[in-house]
Formats: sequence, C-alpha cells, structure tokens
Amino acid sequence: MLSEPGARPEPPRDCPLCPRLALFREQARMRHPDWHNAPVASFGDPAARLLVVGLAPGFAGANRTGRPFTGDYAGEVLYPALIRHGFARGSYRAEPDDGLELVDCRITNAVRCVPPQNKPTAAEIAACRRFLAPEVMREPKPRVLLALGRVAFSSLLRILELAPSRWPFRHGGRYPLPEGRVLYASYHCSRYNVSTGRLNAAMFDAVIAQIRRELPPLEAELAAAAGRKGC
Repeated sequence: MLSEPGARPEPPRDCPLCPRLALFREQARMRHPDWHNAPVASFGDPAARLLVVGLAPGFAGANRTGRPFTGDYAGEVLYPALIRHGFARGSYRAEPDDGLELVDCRITNAVRCVPPQNKPTAAEIAACRRFLAPEVMREPKPRVLLALGRVAFSSLLRILELAPSRWPFRHGGRYPLPEGRVLYASYHCSRYNVSTGRLNAAMFDAVIAQIRRELPPLEAELAAAAGRKGC
C-alpha cells in the first residue's frame, strides 16, 4: 500500500507477472550473479514535471547497473542531452554511482525487466502498464511526457485513453493533452537507430531543446509568476 503522496509502486525484485521475463531474469542471475538482474526502478523525483519513458532495460545496461539507461548506448545519447538542457547535473559515467542527478526530470520504462533480444511481447507490455500508469496519472502529474519509441508511445496512449489512429507516432511530434499537459515523441536513442541513421544526436537534442522551451527552469517560472503577481 502506498502511504506517501506522490509515491509510485515498483515491481518486487522477483516479480512473477511475466513468466518469460522471470525465467530470463533467473538465467541472467546464474550467468552474472553480481549484476542487478531485477526490475529496474524509476529514476528521479516523483514530483518532476518531465517524465521520460523508454522501452525496457538493456541486458548489459540497466539490467546490469539497476538505473534506467545506464551502461548501454542509449544512455550516451540521453543523459548528455538532459545535462545540456538543465534536466540533469553532474557527469554521466555509465555507472549508478557516478553522482549524476536529474533536475525536474524522472525516467522510467514501459517494461521494467529486461526482455530477450530487447523485444517484450504485447502481454508483457500490458502487464507492466500497472507500474507505468501511476507514473503518468498520480498526483503531482508530470506536465510533459516524452516517449522514446513506438512501444512507449503506444503504452502512454493506452494509459491516457487516446486512440492510436488519431495520435500517430512521429519523431519530434508534440501532442497537447487535457489539463495543459503535453506528450512528445522521439525515436528511441538506441544504438540500432543511431547506427542506421534513423536518429542522430542533433535530432534528439532538438526534441529535448523544445521540451526545455516548454518547461522553463522552475526558478524562471517562479520569478515570472512573482512578476505577474506584482503587476
């Protein structure tokens, strides 16, 4: 049971919801007993205005380190962009003890356990939505959602009860939501997408820059609000 306002549920270490993923997790524990090899918890403040949603932990990335996008190629694209635009501070060194901090940003995945070949099934995505939905809908709700890839985008649409036929995925897409919230879409910053030319660092950076314009730093927002109040 959740007792703290804004707290989010996390799957237990031995989550049994997806038998295929549970078996793969046990096999990984035997091969790499010093790795995390468990559902990967969300990273960042539950009250953050920006929620970034990825696909699933990478086998030798977040599944090893226990922190989203840490230790795999996607983190080399994601975290420097967040640092450049003030959504993170410190240095990203691909380890959970690198001291990196998120600023008004939270990162999670549509699927919390590593799937074989990085391909979760539809049933596994649906089962894990019970952990993603509170990240999206529980107060304080994030003002901006960033979906990295089609799986995350589709899962968010289901949570938000939006018809995929009316909300087509496109890189750099901006989709206004009720309550003044906004959904953004980007190709996933995976090694495959970058190596095939579907995405590059500049394209991804442009999306984060647009979100920064959408979400001025809290200090700037507070100062602007104080100025309006004094008029």
